[in-house]
Amino acid sequence: MNEQTDVLIVGGGHAGAHLAIALRQKGFAGSIAVAGEEDCLPYDRPPLSKAYLVGAVQIDRLLLRDSGYWDEQRVRFELGCRVRSLDPAGRRAELDDGRTIRFGWCVLATGGRARTLRCPGSGLPGIHHLRTVADVDAIRAGLRGGGRVGLVGAGYVGLEVAAAAREMGHEVVVIEAQPRVLQRVTSPLLSDFFERQHRRRGVDLRLGERIADFSGADRVSAIRLASGGEIPVDIAIVGIGIDAETALAEQADIACDGGVLVDGYCRTSAEGILAIGDCARHPNPHAGGLWRLESVQHAMDSAATAADTILGAPAEYRALPTFWSDQYDIRLQSAGLNRDADDMVVRGDPENGPFTALYLRGGRVIAVDAINSPRDFMGARTLILKGVAVDRTKLADPAIPVKMAA
Repeated sequence: MNEQTDVLIVGGGHAGAHLAIALRQKGFAGSIAVAGEEDCLPYDRPPLSKAYLVGAVQIDRLLLRDSGYWDEQRVRFELGCRVRSLDPAGRRAELDDGRTIRFGWCVLATGGRARTLRCPGSGLPGIHHLRTVADVDAIRAGLRGGGRVGLVGAGYVGLEVAAAAREMGHEVVVIEAQPRVLQRVTSPLLSDFFERQHRRRGVDLRLGERIADFSGADRVSAIRLASGGEIPVDIAIVGIGIDAETALAEQADIACDGGVLVDGYCRTSAEGILAIGDCARHPNPHAGGLWRLESVQHAMDSAATAADTILGAPAEYRALPTFWSDQYDIRLQSAGLNRDADDMVVRGDPENGPFTALYLRGGRVIAVDAINSPRDFMGARTLILKGVAVDRTKLADPAIPVKMAA
């Protein structure tokens, strides 16, 4: 059975959904079809590790748009459906149920897959990853009996789940191979702050430790460390990042390298095929070189760029990398990438917060981490985008708005 659509979006996450929204908002009148492997309409993913995990919201509150909106906008969804092969030259995709969809444009919004540990016992029941609603539903079911939670990985997801589990009354131990939490994404100052906050709330942080194996009879009951220690657990959650989902692109001979390679307009190496969101590796003007960003903001920004490309009015992607994380009553807001910073200015109280860390290079602000400081965050974003030299003394003075330091 052959079907036809003007735009086929492969992936029903944030990026895919926001592309469909952007196309309609920008006046695209053609047909749009979204093929998503999950059984539900696109939903907001950040609350999965927080509000949804603790039961504060249900799935209907997380939907990006309800079914009425998608019907009104004439966006057709193929839910629970996998695209198993792609033919760029023939402009067609084959679904796992045998159907073929011919398209004018195809946009890969395939996201990423959770990294897994390859060690003895890693397949035991009671070991979970957190990527989808179904994943969290399984974790919630495992937590109903109480007990001790073992978290592997101290990135955003690991620490957010640790905070949620503590709020639910569980014992929590976090095991991280790096010597500090959030090492890949922030500075030692921010790592020290979050380590203190979690320890004050009873989280057992084991830093610089690697997993030797998981043990248990019918399900996981302990995590053994490479250093020789053993940690009893009732449930284990592995949060060690994601890898770009590039299998479909690779099958179609589309260039990939740590992600689907795209130019500044989200175009892949195959004509008529774009890639956006977590799966795409793009040139970033704020960081230099090629980057693969994992954030809701990037999903939305790259979707807007792809929409412009489809509409024949291409505008180069120039969005500032932006991230956030909610843990307990703490909100971290980050913008820019601090890897090349040669100076740092701190405003506020880095011991307890609120505070803001501003990263400079050559006298210009290139990145910011703000703890419960939304005004500082917005001011810093303005300075980063302007790329102007700043007065360091003014920048360090909490009485002076950040944006006035230029």
